[in-house]
Amino acid sequence: MSAAAGSGTGAGAGAGASAAGGLTRVAAIDCGTNSIRLLVADLDPATGRFEELDRRMEVVRLGQGVDRTGRLAPEALERTFAACRTYAEVIRSLGATRLRFVATSASRDADNRDEFVRGVKEILGVEPEVVTGDQEAAFSFTGATRELAGSAHAGPWLVVDIGGGSTELVTGDSAVRAARSVDIGCVRLTERHLVRDGAVTDPPTPEQAAAIRADIEAALDEAAEAVPLGEAATLVGLAGSVTTVAAVALGLGTYDPAAIHHARVPLDRVREISDRLLRSTHEERAAIPVMHPGRVDVIAAGALILLAVMERTGAREVVVSEHDILDGIAFSAADPTG
Repeated sequence: MSAAAGSGTGAGAGAGASAAGGLTRVAAIDCGTNSIRLLVADLDPATGRFEELDRRMEVVRLGQGVDRTGRLAPEALERTFAACRTYAEVIRSLGATRLRFVATSASRDADNRDEFVRGVKEILGVEPEVVTGDQEAAFSFTGATRELAGSAHAGPWLVVDIGGGSTELVTGDSAVRAARSVDIGCVRLTERHLVRDGAVTDPPTPEQAAAIRADIEAALDEAAEAVPLGEAATLVGLAGSVTTVAAVALGLGTYDPAAIHHARVPLDRVREISDRLLRSTHEERAAIPVMHPGRVDVIAAGALILLAVMERTGAREVVVSEHDILDGIAFSAADPTG
């Protein structure tokens, strides 16, 4: 649901200045399996004009154990609700007039998702949309490709959005042609294959890595039934697994979104980094300067997904985008018909 901010007890328009010059000040929240992210921006969906005011992310691991239990864990819900309280204050202080909250894979799969919905509504005043995989893919495509038209990164594009619980593959040029969401993600595959007695195996055994790869290949077979994986001119990669691999490839000492956005990472470099991560222990991965603490245990599986997609599609490189589903949600919030 796209709603006026302040329609409940949480994030109302407050002290922040309203948007000017025909722009709409919106807030978008993307709540996935591993992280919850907020974007506040002034934008015009008709012209594509976009002025970012605040963008932030917290790793809350909402999908903790969902693949095994089918339920959202109480501690995972509380971490998520705590982040929502922080975001409510940001939205109020910046004076966003519309808010859209989209929830993806973990909440889509959970038996107790109504508990999640109630908690979010109490805090933020809007009911989260638990979207389908196809809707998720469309948001990702819009966010990632809106600024690519007319650039050096020619379409048609194949966008791969690697999340915690699912991966979306969507192709198109001026609009989406085909999309498929498959149940492989960095958290889901880590919990399914690398967790033993409550701890992540470090480093993964060759057998565990092979099991992850087999799941990925099966999911790509499924995706290929709907999405022509080898026909796009440009592969565009989104989300934390991809941006982290890019940051490592660039040799960054600190995470720099401006340097990462639209970086081009060759296949051989992705393969090299994936192999390194699979050989690394928790401590070695945590010591990588650009590694977010919440990604240390799941980055190897995420990198394997990216590598498999590149090999399957024949892509010689991936263009990395910092603009993704969150930006697509923001544009939809500003659109009265969205």
